[in-house]
Amino acid sequence: MKINLSDAKKIKKLKGFGTSACWWSPQISDDETAQKVVDLLYGDDGLKLNIYRYNVGGGYEDDNLRMANPWRKVESFMEKDGTYNWNMDKNAVNVMNKALKTGNVDTLIFFVNSPHYSYTVSGQTSGGFTEHFSNLSKEHYNDFACCLIDIAEHFIAEGYPVKYISPINEPQWKWGGDYVWQEGCHYEPDEVFDCFLAFAKELKKRNSPLKLYGPESGDISELTKKYYSLLSSNKLIMEYLDVFAYHSYGSDNNIENKIEFGKWAKRNVKTPRFDMSEWCELPCKNDTKSIESTLIMARIIGEDLVYSGADSWTSWVGVNQWDGAVRENGKCYSDGLLVAKDDFSDFYTAMRYYAVAHFSKYLPKGSYSLDIKYNTSRGFSLFAFEGTSKEKILIAVNFSKQKRVIEPDIKFKSAKMISTDSENQLKETECEGKKIAVAPMSIATIILR
Repeated sequence: MKINLSDAKKIKKLKGFGTSACWWSPQISDDETAQKVVDLLYGDDGLKLNIYRYNVGGGYEDDNLRMANPWRKVESFMEKDGTYNWNMDKNAVNVMNKALKTGNVDTLIFFVNSPHYSYTVSGQTSGGFTEHFSNLSKEHYNDFACCLIDIAEHFIAEGYPVKYISPINEPQWKWGGDYVWQEGCHYEPDEVFDCFLAFAKELKKRNSPLKLYGPESGDISELTKKYYSLLSSNKLIMEYLDVFAYHSYGSDNNIENKIEFGKWAKRNVKTPRFDMSEWCELPCKNDTKSIESTLIMARIIGEDLVYSGADSWTSWVGVNQWDGAVRENGKCYSDGLLVAKDDFSDFYTAMRYYAVAHFSKYLPKGSYSLDIKYNTSRGFSLFAFEGTSKEKILIAVNFSKQKRVIEPDIKFKSAKMISTDSENQLKETECEGKKIAVAPMSIATIILR
């Protein structure tokens, strides 16, 4: 197939790639293990990620806690009496430190799943006792803002380059009720607005350099658009909302929805950044060692960057649990880029790690996504980019059982292919001639110079 690169239009200048340190980073007590994990995710020889989402936990009381999973209990820097203990969450802070020392992290986000438990109606960070009920009463909005800003400003004073605070995570979900599993807080759209306004007022009052990030909607549905409509109606909020961020759940098999969402965002979103800040295969139908899981993630990354027009792409979580994710067939369905035992006595690289690698290792920050007028399909997807040295970069996801041959319509002196299939990961070869073959059930990053 002919590939139109000669008159491809630039879509967005990319801000990079990242992941979340939520839940796993507090579990690593061994310094050597922490360094190995950081090297895989943020090191030059690893994924070389540049976006770091640090989870600011809401804390808990042992005698008022419904979450059974020990990974879901997140320490808070704030004590119940409102004082701060900066020795809390020390393992997670250590991991963050190591990531920053790679020199690759330029976007540090402090995000929250729930306000501090002392501010919540239930006294728990896992939501209210009924579903779709905001667990944060409005009398505590300013308290919540002061707490998160205090924490972020403490770390800035300590030399941490915190750029953004994200006070809300996936506001539309039920968060609460009879069954709870993690920190979370439901907000109605007007409550999202009121919460962000409280934060904007406090940032203005302090003349803080921090900017707001969010509201990290959990689905590219009408509510995401409604959140933006409400937030953008207020001048003070928009003074501080630097990044309108969303999560790319709900449209994995609906490319038309992503295209429509991208058109809406292009017309409406006026914040300096437009980030896709979280995605994983949900639910995981493919095990961690399958090429299928890799192909799905690669396809989603490309679609979010090209069709939805996101400035950056961040996976849900760098590491998730091995324990509890193994099903009756003996296979593991954890959703992390890496998979670890609860105590990190062992961990391994999931195949989907290489889906991110095909983008993050070869598309440096400052590259451009390109519109090549290619109509993607479930069987074969193709995404085009221009690198920082003007080289053209094609990323092909061949989800079919047949070889696919592509023929760029531009002249190039050399073509290098990096490919991943079920047997080989990031295998480099030089391509000869104008026609380039992409193997069945594989990802290929093709660099044309």
